[in-house]
Amino acid sequence: MNQYPRLLRYLRPHWKPLAASVLFMMLLAVFSGFSIAMIIPFSKIVLTGEDLPAQAIPDLRADPGKLLKPATLQAIFYQGIRGRDRLDTLRRFCLMLVVVFALKNLFWYLQSYLVVKAEQGVMRDLRDTLYTHYHALSLDYFRRERAGELISRLTNDITLMRGAIANGFAMALRQVFLLAAYLVAVLIASWQLFLVAAVLLPPSLIIIDRVGQTLRRHAGLAQEKMAGITSALEETVSGIRIMKAFCMERFEIARFRRRTAEYRDTMIRLTRKASIAPPLTEFIGIAVAAIILWFGGQRIVAGAGMDPGRFLLFLVGMFSLMQPIKVLSQVNLNIQQGLAAASRMFEILDEKPSVADAPDAREAEPLRGAIEMRDVSFEYDHGHPVLSGVSLHAGVGEIVALVGPSGGGKSTIVDLLARFYDPGSGAVLWDGADLRSIRLESLRRQLGFVSQETILFNETVAFNIAYGKPAASREEIAAAARAANAEEFIAGLPNGYDTMIGDRGLRLSGGQRQRLAIARALLSNPPVLVLDEATSALDTESELLVQEALDRLMTGRTTVVIAHRLSTVRHAHRIYVVDGGRLAQEGRHDDLIRQEGLYRRLYQMQFREPDREGTAPS
Repeated sequence: MNQYPRLLRYLRPHWKPLAASVLFMMLLAVFSGFSIAMIIPFSKIVLTGEDLPAQAIPDLRADPGKLLKPATLQAIFYQGIRGRDRLDTLRRFCLMLVVVFALKNLFWYLQSYLVVKAEQGVMRDLRDTLYTHYHALSLDYFRRERAGELISRLTNDITLMRGAIANGFAMALRQVFLLAAYLVAVLIASWQLFLVAAVLLPPSLIIIDRVGQTLRRHAGLAQEKMAGITSALEETVSGIRIMKAFCMERFEIARFRRRTAEYRDTMIRLTRKASIAPPLTEFIGIAVAAIILWFGGQRIVAGAGMDPGRFLLFLVGMFSLMQPIKVLSQVNLNIQQGLAAASRMFEILDEKPSVADAPDAREAEPLRGAIEMRDVSFEYDHGHPVLSGVSLHAGVGEIVALVGPSGGGKSTIVDLLARFYDPGSGAVLWDGADLRSIRLESLRRQLGFVSQETILFNETVAFNIAYGKPAASREEIAAAARAANAEEFIAGLPNGYDTMIGDRGLRLSGGQRQRLAIARALLSNPPVLVLDEATSALDTESELLVQEALDRLMTGRTTVVIAHRLSTVRHAHRIYVVDGGRLAQEGRHDDLIRQEGLYRRLYQMQFREPDREGTAPS
C-alpha cells in the first residue's frame, strides 16, 4: 500500500470534479437510506391500516441540531405526507416515493459522470507522464528493455490503474457512504438487534484483508504475462516480412499460443482467489440475518417484539448492507490490480537517465574547430569492452569516414559523438569542450542523421520532411525535396506532399525513403552530418540519385560517414579503420590503399581486381 499515497497524488489536479462527485455520492447515500426508511410509513398506511401519527416539529430556531435527530426527520416527513384521510396520505406517499427515487437516480448519474471525468483525466496524466519519461531516458534503457513491455505498461497497466485511482477510490467511497446510510437506517430500526448483527463485520474484514494480500502478487504476474503477449505482437508486426521469408508462421503462432495460455492460467488463478470473498461475505451476512429474523420474528409473532414496520426496516436495511460489503470485496480486487500496475509504472518513473545535462551545462555553439575523441573506451555490458583507446578528429568542413568489419564499433563511435551514451573513460570534445558540459538538446540540434535504416512516420510526406523543423513553410519543404532529388516522385504520389506514406514509410521504395530522410536533414540544416551507410541497400539508379543528394547535403558541412562500400569514401579527408573496438589504421584513401593492412584487404575483397602495384583500379 506504500504506493497508494503516491498514486493518489495524481488526483490533485482533478479535485473539483472529484469533490463534486463525493458530494453527490453523499446525497445518493442519504436518499438511498431514506428510500428504505419509507418502509415504516408504507407498512402503516397499507399493511396495518393505521393512520400516520400527528407529530409536532420541534422549534429548530432555538436548537438547529435537532434537525439531524431521527424523530425530527420523521416528524417533518409525516407532516409532509399526512393527508385528510388514508387515501390522500397514500397519494402523497406515492408522489414522495417518485420524487425520492428520481433524486436518488439523478445523484447516481451525476456522481458517475463526474467520477469518469476525473478518472479519465488521471489516466491521461499518467500516460502523458510515463510517455514523457520515456523520452527522458537514455538509449541504454531501451537497449535492455523489450519494446512490448514498455508498450504494455503505457496501455494495459495504466488501464488497470483506474481500479486503484478514481474508479476504485470513488467506488469504495460510494459503498462506504451507502454502508453508512443503511447502517443508520438499521440503528434507527433497532440498535439492540444491530449489536447482534455486528458479528458480521470481523469475518468480512478478515476475508477482505487475507484475499487482498494474495491478489496483488497474482495481479502483477498477470500484467507481466500480458506484457509478454504485447511484446510478441509488436515483434510480429515489425518482423512479419522475415517471419514469412523463413516460413516461421507456425513456430510464431505456437509461441504466441503458449503466452496466451500462460496469461489465461494466471487470470484463472487470480479470478479464483478473487471470487472467494464476495460470496463468502454475502453468505455470512445472510446467515446472521436469518438468525436475527428468527429471534426477532418469533418475538413479533408472540406479540412481545418491536413494531412490525421497524422490524421490516431492520431486515431490509440488513440485507441492503450486504451489497456494499460485497462490492467492497470486488473493489479490493480492482485496487490490488491497480497497485500492482502502479508499482510497475513507478519502477520506470524511478529510473534515472544515465545521460543527462549537468547543472551548469551550456549551449553548444556552432562548430568552429573540431569534434574529437580522446582515448575513449566504452562498454555496454560490464566486462565486455566495445571500444578501447579510440582517438579521432573531425575538423570543420572535413569529411571523415569510419570503415571496417561489422561489429567493430563504428556505430558506437557515432552514438558517442551524439552523446547517446557517455564514454567509460576518455572524453568526446566539441571545440575542446567535453560533451558532458554541453546541453543535450543544443548539441543534437547541431547534428543531422541519415542512416541505412530510414525512420519515417505514418504521416504525410510534408510532415516527415519537416520533422526536425515543424514550423517550416511549404516552400522550404519543397526546396529541401528538390535538393534531395525527391520532388519528382512526390509529384507522382496521389496527394503530393499530403500523401500518407504508411507505417515506417512502407508505401515508398527504399530510395524514396532515403531521399525523404536527406530532405529532412537538409531542411534542419545541421552544421555536422552523420551518414550511416546511407546508400548500401539501394539499386544503382536510386543510389545515383541519393548520392547526388548527399553530395549537396555534405557541401560545407563537417561529415562523419560510416561506410562498408569503400568506393564511397575515396574523397574523405581522413579515413579511420575500426577493427575490434580499436583504430587499426588512419589516413587518406590513396595512402591506405598502398599500405599492407586491413583497409587494403577490404578494398581487394570488394573489387577483387587489385592492380599489381597495389593501387585501386580506375
